[in-house]
Amino acid sequence: MTNADSFGQFGTADRVHRQPQPPAMLARLLEGTGVRFNGDQPWDIRVRDAETYQRILSRGSLGFGEAYMDGLWDCSQLDVMLTRLLRADLNEKIRSLPKLKLLLGIAAGAAARHFTNPQSQRRAFTVGERHYDIGNDLFEAMLDPSLSYSCGYWAHAGDLAQAQRHKLDMICRKLELKPGEKLLDVGCGWGGLARHAATHFGAEVFGITISREQLKLARERCRGLPVRFELMDYRNLDGQFDKIVSVGMFEHVGPKNYRVFFDRLKTLLRPEGLFLLHTIGDSETSASTDPWIEKYIFPNGKLPSAQQIARAIEPGLLLRDWHEFGLDYDRTLMAWRANFDAAWPRLRQRYSPRFYRMWNYYLHACAASFRSGQTQLWQIVLSHRGRHRQYRSIRP
Repeated sequence: MTNADSFGQFGTADRVHRQPQPPAMLARLLEGTGVRFNGDQPWDIRVRDAETYQRILSRGSLGFGEAYMDGLWDCSQLDVMLTRLLRADLNEKIRSLPKLKLLLGIAAGAAARHFTNPQSQRRAFTVGERHYDIGNDLFEAMLDPSLSYSCGYWAHAGDLAQAQRHKLDMICRKLELKPGEKLLDVGCGWGGLARHAATHFGAEVFGITISREQLKLARERCRGLPVRFELMDYRNLDGQFDKIVSVGMFEHVGPKNYRVFFDRLKTLLRPEGLFLLHTIGDSETSASTDPWIEKYIFPNGKLPSAQQIARAIEPGLLLRDWHEFGLDYDRTLMAWRANFDAAWPRLRQRYSPRFYRMWNYYLHACAASFRSGQTQLWQIVLSHRGRHRQYRSIRP
């Protein structure tokens, strides 16, 4: 256990002499999940301060996550606990308990999104400033050498670096990328895919990002290659490209902008070109986003559903391939979590114990979401409807 898990740092350990018992309503909510408050299994929730229960009742998942960040409860196997809760579909249970539904304010976030566009062009750079600009030292410590901040492909990989190389190679092969072709990378991150495409496939790459820190490091890492990066929103793109790719960016587009996104990229794609979209997907169409994730990790984020994507691409683009490998993201996230934990002794000079717990909760919660099937990972290949060449899908 790291020092970041020492509850004395949060001023609560000296107040706790016994484990507070949960209100009957919350205990009933956990029935059938295999998780208990103050149980003796490593995936049980060990409550250190009774305020935990009040936070859950007043703020739902937001209060639950914040209570963990503040050291009010702990769990030895966070990923297992959260997976069990997600598989039990607690949302359905909450709907059957009107009083609890009222307390947690389930519909508030969905109603707000109905009347606003959280991913408008004016808000486009918010997630860059609040998430991707946290610090390149954090991401360099957590990610593989290519700095791929998206799901690796583990079918034939033995470690994270290999899984990410296989993913980058698979993307380029699915795009049928050839030497001299112009590739547009929408949401280029720290330049890992652009460098791979230029170095191993001879492509000329133009990448855009909404993160200043990503832009700076991507330019350094791709110096000397036929690669160019700009700080730009996708709505301001122009030009013509042989191939287009977007990896881990569509989660920030938002349902009100899906048609705009696909229409824009359609105008940029040459007639015989291919477009690959790599995105996390929600297993069902929903108007809401987890409030803890939105507040602390990805502001204004929204996962698309398969139905929403299918509707948005019609009638302008043609679906050529749809590849799901969400369980690989579970393994990727747990590898990131191990790297983050190993690097914490040096990262703690810049980041607080509360940040450690926030980031730890984020990585475990996302792994649980993929493990439970609540979220999936999709690679979707699209083309113009009039493309003459036959497309054959690739599954390395």
